[in-house]
Amino acid sequence: MKALLARFRSRSLSFTFTILATLSAGILIGSLMAHDVHGKEASGSSSDATPLQIPDPVKLSTAFSQIAKEVGPAVVNINTESIPKNPPRGAQGGNQGNFQDFFNHFFGEPNGPGGPGGPGGPQAGPGGDDDGGEGPGGGGMRQSLGSGFIVDPRGYILTNNHVIDHADKIFVRLATDPEGDPGRPAKLIGTDKATDIAVIKIETKSPLPTVKMGNSEGVGIGDWVVAIGSPFGLQQTVTAGIISSKNRSIEPGTPGEFQHFLQTDAAINPGNSGGPLVNMAGQVIGVNTAIYTQSAGNQGIGFAMPSNTVISVYNQLIGPEHKVVRGSIGITFQPQQSLSSAVERVYGFKNGVIISSVQPGFPADKAGLKPGDIITEIDGRSIENGDDLVNDIAERKPGSTAQISYIRNGEHKTATVTIADRAKMIAALGGGSEGSGPGGTASSQSRLGLSVRDVPADVASKLGIPGGVLIDAIRPGSFADELQMLKPGLIILQVNRKPVSSVSQFQDAIGALKPGEDIVFLVTDPQDHSHANTYVGGTMP
Repeated sequence: MKALLARFRSRSLSFTFTILATLSAGILIGSLMAHDVHGKEASGSSSDATPLQIPDPVKLSTAFSQIAKEVGPAVVNINTESIPKNPPRGAQGGNQGNFQDFFNHFFGEPNGPGGPGGPGGPQAGPGGDDDGGEGPGGGGMRQSLGSGFIVDPRGYILTNNHVIDHADKIFVRLATDPEGDPGRPAKLIGTDKATDIAVIKIETKSPLPTVKMGNSEGVGIGDWVVAIGSPFGLQQTVTAGIISSKNRSIEPGTPGEFQHFLQTDAAINPGNSGGPLVNMAGQVIGVNTAIYTQSAGNQGIGFAMPSNTVISVYNQLIGPEHKVVRGSIGITFQPQQSLSSAVERVYGFKNGVIISSVQPGFPADKAGLKPGDIITEIDGRSIENGDDLVNDIAERKPGSTAQISYIRNGEHKTATVTIADRAKMIAALGGGSEGSGPGGTASSQSRLGLSVRDVPADVASKLGIPGGVLIDAIRPGSFADELQMLKPGLIILQVNRKPVSSVSQFQDAIGALKPGEDIVFLVTDPQDHSHANTYVGGTMP
């Protein structure tokens, strides 16, 4: 069964309580009948029976209860309302083309599994895109339940962006507010979709209780943690577990490059979103954000955004511009986990980042960096992998400079790069023209199981490449097929760092290799408008 990632959204449990109430009634009737039968038989004396006594309370481990007492007052319940903007009757509002709506499909969409219109949930009204509750009249307002926690006594609250996303009104209910209270109105301070973090604020006449923030770098796998929040709308629920993994990515590629989660088996469910994950010192070391589930409920794998990331985002969101500004140098690279050991051996590096593409006119290009260069250090600090590089550059202010050390053709070089604003770069790249697909007629069959042909000169010119060979087909079960990352339609630019601009050059490069030698292809996808290159390697059969 395919596992599903889902953001937390609370849903009604009325059907569950109904079942429990029915079972309880049945048990009660059965008990009365049994009592009637046995009562008639029990005619003997019970004068020798010793009455039971309620013993004095025994204090066992108080660590978890102490944490709940310390942190609980600062944990809040968040309720949002939004008005559908001209929704078609019965439609599943929203754009299904993004990751957020994928989550909504399982925790909010009216016809999604586990959504209000799906199995196990109440029916939503026409056009209803409920996030756990039904709005007035079954289709006007929509309500969403989530969690958050107070970090400033003046009323500043941290939560998840997806808890308050698209909300027209936000309400916050404190731990001291009576049950059923609609909550206090809150205003949005700022959001960061890249980390799914939001800051909201409520007005207060007196200082509010706050949490203590912790350092997520000090968290170890196996450490005890406590999750506090409002799963299914049940306020102030406390669960415990351990940290089961760190630096976990759940959304592959660029969309998830700033999302590296703490993984925990503390029971967290829809409605826990935005609530704190707390260590045994009572410090918040994460914000509960997502779960890995096959049933839209807790299955022991939850994800929390680390507190160090959250603190950095918060500090920028409360600033004058109320937004997060990240640095960039205008390159793309291949994730370390997709690089084989053969690539590292052929290109001569163990740690670092091999550049796939350089955006023309942007900082890396102006500094002279090129595809195939291997970035090893920034300002004298060793770079381990792509995540390390992204985190370092993203934290730098646009306009500042960085000294980058890199390797080109075995030679160590340095370059001074001026950091640019990542958001502005992405906006500028969004207006780029689309490339055309390759063409050509020549063909050749190599011993690797690849059928290739020349890339026409006009196509190469449009793609901005000196030439190459187009993969026409891959023989099933062949060496190329086993590499998996080679696909028909890709263009091979180099073999073991040597350019191949024609089929004959490709055949010469392959023919010179012996069994057991490493082979690395530099390939590009003509349909990828970022023009990023990929390094695919293996050992010759």
